[in-house]
Amino acid sequence: MHKTKSVLAVVLALALALSCVILGGCGTKSEIVGINTKSDTTAPADTSAASAVSADEPATLSPDGYNKPYTGTSRKVEIDVKDMGVITVELDDTYAPLTVQNFLNLVNEGFYDGLTFHRIISGFMIQGGDPLGTGTGGSTNKIKGEFANNGVKNELKHVRGVISMARSNDPDSASSQFFIMHQDAPHLDGNYASFGKVTSGMEIVDKIAAETPVQDSNGTVLKADQPVINSIKIIE
Repeated sequence: MHKTKSVLAVVLALALALSCVILGGCGTKSEIVGINTKSDTTAPADTSAASAVSADEPATLSPDGYNKPYTGTSRKVEIDVKDMGVITVELDDTYAPLTVQNFLNLVNEGFYDGLTFHRIISGFMIQGGDPLGTGTGGSTNKIKGEFANNGVKNELKHVRGVISMARSNDPDSASSQFFIMHQDAPHLDGNYASFGKVTSGMEIVDKIAAETPVQDSNGTVLKADQPVINSIKIIE
């Protein structure tokens, strides 16, 4: 009888582990930690919100650029959202130089033009920059996660208006997906690479959060309802 119970316990444990893998999407969904799980900031699943991992396992950027500031002439960008308005963001390469460099490289390529905000949770954040519009896409590169729990000092807090990089549960999986904080979320500090802050246009973020219909508490937005990013441009 004791042996039978032991075998049953092993079977149940294996079944539970398998279900966790399935629910977690095998770490391929770009998400931020769940709004209802503030104590859990390391294992985002379908109830979370942060980065982008492409299906073909994109190559990691060369470490040669790490901790080197972006050398362009401007660190401000304008995010033009169709039928909504313009969000101006000042990027901060003091704490996240590689993140800023990667973001501006994508902007220069026109990567974000025509993409969308695919995940929106009012009172939390708006997330975009996925070419698939599903939370599972990204660019051809992954970058090092520049945040405290990944060994990088980053003092830019996740307060209202801050922009940060989405990622999967792999700390070095950020790619193209980003999110803008609608309200403060201190439980994200130290776990995601914040790299700038909105300097004008927060009313546009408010409008997106208030007016975009979502399908569930996880902020899923149907493709037809996703706010379109006309363009992101570097400005003086």
